[in-house]
Amino acid sequence: MAERSLEDEINRTTAQDLPIFGVSYIVIFLYISLALGRYSSWRRVLVDSKVTLGLGGVAVVLGAVTAAMGFFCYLGVPSSLVILQVVPFLVLAVGADNIFIFVLEYQRLPRRPGERREEHIGRALGRVAPSMLLCSLSEAICFFLGALTPMPAVRTFALTSGFAIVLDFLLQVSAFVALFSLDSRRQEASRLDVCPCIGAPKLPPPDQSEGLLLRFFWKFYVPFLLHRVTRVVVPLLFMGLFGVGLYFMCHISVGLDQELALPKDSYLLDYFFNLNRYFEVGAPVYFVTTGGYNFSSEAGMNAICSSAGCDSYSLTQKIQYATEFPEESYLAIPASSWVDDFIDWLTPSSCCRLYAFGVHKGEFCPSTVNSLTCLKSCMDFTLGPIRPSEEQFHKYLPWFLSDPPNIQCPKGGLAAYNTSVHLGPNGQILASRFMAYHKPLRNSQDYTEALRASRALAANITAHLRQVPGTDPAFEVFPYTITNVFYEQYLNVVPEGLFMLAICLLPTFIVCCLLLGMDLRSGLLNLFSIIMILVDTVGFMALWGISYNAVSLINLVTAVGISVEFVSHITRAFAVSTQPTRLERAKEATVFMGSAVFAGVAMTNLPGILVLGLAKAQLIQIFFFRLNLLITVLGLLHGLVFLPVVLSYLGPDVNAALVLEQKQMEEAARARVASCPSHPGATSTASSTYVNYGFEHPAKSGLDSSLPRSGHKF
Repeated sequence: MAERSLEDEINRTTAQDLPIFGVSYIVIFLYISLALGRYSSWRRVLVDSKVTLGLGGVAVVLGAVTAAMGFFCYLGVPSSLVILQVVPFLVLAVGADNIFIFVLEYQRLPRRPGERREEHIGRALGRVAPSMLLCSLSEAICFFLGALTPMPAVRTFALTSGFAIVLDFLLQVSAFVALFSLDSRRQEASRLDVCPCIGAPKLPPPDQSEGLLLRFFWKFYVPFLLHRVTRVVVPLLFMGLFGVGLYFMCHISVGLDQELALPKDSYLLDYFFNLNRYFEVGAPVYFVTTGGYNFSSEAGMNAICSSAGCDSYSLTQKIQYATEFPEESYLAIPASSWVDDFIDWLTPSSCCRLYAFGVHKGEFCPSTVNSLTCLKSCMDFTLGPIRPSEEQFHKYLPWFLSDPPNIQCPKGGLAAYNTSVHLGPNGQILASRFMAYHKPLRNSQDYTEALRASRALAANITAHLRQVPGTDPAFEVFPYTITNVFYEQYLNVVPEGLFMLAICLLPTFIVCCLLLGMDLRSGLLNLFSIIMILVDTVGFMALWGISYNAVSLINLVTAVGISVEFVSHITRAFAVSTQPTRLERAKEATVFMGSAVFAGVAMTNLPGILVLGLAKAQLIQIFFFRLNLLITVLGLLHGLVFLPVVLSYLGPDVNAALVLEQKQMEEAARARVASCPSHPGATSTASSTYVNYGFEHPAKSGLDSSLPRSGHKF
């Protein structure tokens, strides 16, 4: 292993997996482009398809992402590869969902007699824009609040995601609506998609029946889900799943082993395996002292050293005691002490000698000089331990640090301590360090616990040394290891993550309850469903071997945004429904809004996520394929299975204001019909069209007429 080996292997993996990300995005783009169209016959495929509109919707999403990233680059905010990989997925999920909801609403909403195309589009947008605003606003506020975290990578991700979602919503209600109007004009003129200059005359009129997905939800899925037996079983199963998630989330491993950043065929994996298996000592750890401590006093030296005459609980003595319990302290070898070696170097011997006479009288005489003039020792013989005076300390210490060790004097400090003591201009010690060794550290948990234990030991030493006379109250001892730069984040990543997820959940509740008129019960059910998705996701992370770290935290913040898409649209559709019972409103919301959410979020994310399973990098396999698959599947299950059942039991009562508005619309419609009795088609319009969501009666659209109706007659 060389110093650049890890970086080289990561770069190689990134280059190999870029095509996988490209294929993933292409699959998503193709799905959006093809799934927006409603195909009635083979002869009209080229007219009814919406490839151009789908690509326009994708361009809107990518434009929002690019603009957000460019804006923060202009401000000098650093980006990262994780942001490049995660933010487009997130905004695609949000943007594709809004696109599908709007387009499908327009396709299902019948045009009124004499209504222009632009008015029809505006009426469809007016019905779904509040729901789009609800999700986009709550997600944007969620991410902007998440930027309060002190973790730089997560903060940059939150800022970029929040701004991208705002731009995406603004572009969708402006640029995409304009593009949709042009595409609708092309379709009504029977011109080909992609090549609108070419007409397609003599085509049969488009079939206005509902698509297969809506038909499946009406005839099979909703009757089964909201059956009286299923409605009892589903909450029990999901509450059991929630309990399992709570249990396993407490056992999730925290950290990110560097082996996961490498491809499975990397030669470095063998190196790390052998290093962990055979190496008998860990990384060096330095206990660093700041300025403000008087090393030159006798009490100051005794509180540091571990030789004769030193304190029983000196700095080096405490470190030595800690090495006797390596499982708790994570220390294996005691610290080398320049104070002890300096005292030994001063001991009358062949190390510290002075010229007794001549032109160099009183100057330092190196031990390598064999001269009769070097007979004077630096210190006088004494029966007790050698301790220099303050004057001698400041005079002899620079000589000690510049004296190379040799056979005559192995205690010379040049080799071992030349960089361990930082001397000021007046000879005072501004900083120093004492090097010990950790025991072998084999994973992220070991490195994190070693850092925590060394900090606790350093805090204990600091408290003891501050009691030495003459010590500055701001004096401090702190540990440093080269790996601390990477593992310090794991000391706070759990509380920081909980705080960030909590403040991300807050705007989803506030926006639902206050800004968009939804009641308190809807907001609480919305919030509880998102919390369940997060808890279950973290629980399954522990079961699937996905550790908790900054990368997974970014994905969990993304999970909040995607969960809002899964649950908020359906909750609002239930809240604004005017059906008389909770069960009927749950059926209506699940069929019409649930099918759009399924097509817009789940089916947009899943194909791209499955392609990522082909990536070679373990980091992508674990934190992008596995984790995003969990988020999408659990969000889908909670949004389309658990939430409709809970709403059928605990959902809010019908909104009286909406019922009154419904009645007024019915009376106005009857008045129009009565004033135009000879209008062609007036009878059929009055008898078969429903106004709640603008959906047609099931019998008229070919669906099962035994199912609940979606609104009230004109």
